[in-house]
Order: sequence, then C-alpha cells, then structure tokens
Amino acid sequence: MDTYIFRKQIHRLPGKVIRHVPTPEPHVMEGHGARAQIGEICKACGYKQVLLVTDQTLHQLGYEQKMVRSLEEAGIGCALFADINSEPTAALVEAVRKAAMKSQAECVIALGGGSVMDTCKMVAAGVRLSHLGTRALLIKFLVVPGKTLPMITVPSTAGTGAEVTVCAVVTSPRGVKGSTVLVGLNVTHVILDSELTVHAPQMVTAACGMDALSHMVEGAVSDVDVDERNMHLSMEGVRLILQHLPVVVREPENVDSRLAMCRAAMYGGNAINTQLAGYVHAFAHSIGAKYHLSHGQAITLMLMPVLEYQKEACLAKYAMLARYCHLVGETASDREAAESFLQAVRQLIATCGMDKLPSPVQTADYDELVRMVAADSINYSAPMTFRNEDIVNVLKMVQNG
Repeated sequence: MDTYIFRKQIHRLPGKVIRHVPTPEPHVMEGHGARAQIGEICKACGYKQVLLVTDQTLHQLGYEQKMVRSLEEAGIGCALFADINSEPTAALVEAVRKAAMKSQAECVIALGGGSVMDTCKMVAAGVRLSHLGTRALLIKFLVVPGKTLPMITVPSTAGTGAEVTVCAVVTSPRGVKGSTVLVGLNVTHVILDSELTVHAPQMVTAACGMDALSHMVEGAVSDVDVDERNMHLSMEGVRLILQHLPVVVREPENVDSRLAMCRAAMYGGNAINTQLAGYVHAFAHSIGAKYHLSHGQAITLMLMPVLEYQKEACLAKYAMLARYCHLVGETASDREAAESFLQAVRQLIATCGMDKLPSPVQTADYDELVRMVAADSINYSAPMTFRNEDIVNVLKMVQNG
C-alpha cells in the first residue's frame, strides 16, 4: 500500500478511539491563593489521609506550605513527596507509588507542571493495580477497573493542560519515552491558582501560552467529530489567549489575566482529550527531540508554518475561530476571516517576543525529520495528511523563517 494512503487511514484511528475513552469532568475552583482551600475540599470528600506530590523547585519556594497547613487545620493527614526533579520515569513512578501505598493515601494531590501531573496519574492507576509492576503499567492504553485513586490537580503553569488530560508520558526502564492513555482516570477537582504563575519568567509564560493555544487551535480544526460543548471550549480558550497572553507577558502580576490563562490552559487539556492534537505537535516533538529545544519553543517555531501550510484544508474552521474571537465583521468571506485569524496569531507571537526564535533546522536532517514527523503524526487526527514532500515543504518554511 502507498505509504501516504496507509498514513491517511492510520490518522483516522485515534479519532475513533478517543470517543470511547471517558474523560475527567472535575470540579474547578479558581482564585488567587485558591490552593489554600485544599483542606476544605478534602474534608468534604471524606478523606483522612492524602499524598501531596510536588517538584523540588516549588518545594524550595515553599508553594506547598499553604496546602499542608490547610490540610492540617482540616484534620487530614498529609504525606509529602517533593523529590521530583525530572520528567517522569518508571523508577520515579514506582517511588511515588510506594509513598502513596505506605501512607495509605486515599487521594493523590498533584502540585506542579506536566512532570508532576503525569507521575501522579500513573501513581493513581498503579495504586489501584497494585498487583502489577510499574513496567507493566507502561502500555498504550491502561484500563483501570472502576477508576483510579482520586486525584486533585493544582497546575503551576498555564500551558500543558496536563491537569485534565487522560494521558501520561513516562520513560521506560529501557530509556524509551512513551505515552499511556489512562482509561478510568479519576481527576475529581482542579484548583486554578494564579498565585503559582505570577512569578514565571516572561519567556516561560509566553511559551506556555503558545502551547495552550496550539492545543485548542489543533483541536478546533481536527477531523474528530466533537460535540458543541467541547468545540465551544476550544474556541473560548483561543479567545482567552489572544486577549490575555499579551497582558500577562506585559503585566506579570495581573491576576485576572493570569486566571484567564489558567482557564484557557485547562480548556486546552480538554481539547487534547476530545479532539486530539495535530501536525504542529508532530513537528514540535521531532525538532524538539532532534535539536534539544523546550516544548514551548518548538511549538512556537512550528505553529505558523503548519497553520499556514494547511490553510486550504482548514479555511472554514479558521474563519469560524476568527468570527468567534470577533476578529472580522459579519460580511467577511471565509478566506478573509481565515487570514485575519492567522494574522492575529502572527501578531500574538510577535507581541510576546517569540518571533525572533532562530531556526535550528538543517537541510542535511530532512530525511531523519521526515521519518520522525511521519511516525509521530499517527497519534493524531489531523485535518489533512501530509505526504513526505509536504513535511519537507514545512521544514523549508521553518528553515527560511
């Protein structure tokens, strides 16, 4: 079979599968300092003992202290694991799982970014599947009978959306990084606390915002059949980022805009669950791995080239986004509206100071990158399927700026 035809058929599978994976519908609490209400939440849930997991940086900053005090005041026992300093590995998951089981935790509280969230997801599953070793958990689809141990997520960044996504990326004992979809993930509450994000460096804030934007744009234009509610969340997330990301880059302590960005990032996680990502992520993962770029930098480099290249396939949906965000008047054609949307994204990247990122792409690497992008893209449900020559054309766009 022609590799393009095969790839096109494969691209239809994730969209069919994702419809059958239940996604979390957590209670959401938001506010500046909202994490201090964790004790009330856990008491209302009837928990007597919890495990609070965070990373070394947040621990050094003391960001978990408000939560520990709140839990103590509510009469809830709290074991603390604050030794996360890397992306999740099988060994790390096993260490946290042992801590959860030793403390007899009834709930796992994840305070941090994507690494903390993904570690805790695997732990929440691993406690329920205590008869399995950690290595046995690292499969493409992990079905947890009933549900995982309850989780409460408190994201420290506004970007990944990992606080609600059903997947976790973990490196196996052999050093292979893989993604596991957790069927039965039980995220009961999300706490969006702007206080955790106000001190993030400007470029980190911008890069995280671009990541969140890419989740919702790619979700909105994917060929997954999605209901009106989830499409609305994706469009609303795009609107929030276009409006508020420039504000938080310019005014880091603007609490209202920080909260709006936290909300948008969560909507982005919902988009990953229900609509999947696309070629922006396939390219970003590939050039990020090849040239050791941060995920946010790689996403920003790839966002406009991919959006522009697939414009004809996405014209109506780009136009829909433009109209929802009030970028054009009612009389604008789809083509005019689509171009207005693309221009708004270009302007956002420039306003955030991300338009001067140097491209690391080298012509000599094209063959390797084509293979990497093609392999990664089978995980997504894209609006069009890229042939090898399409991938090369996009790489040239990135290389030439």
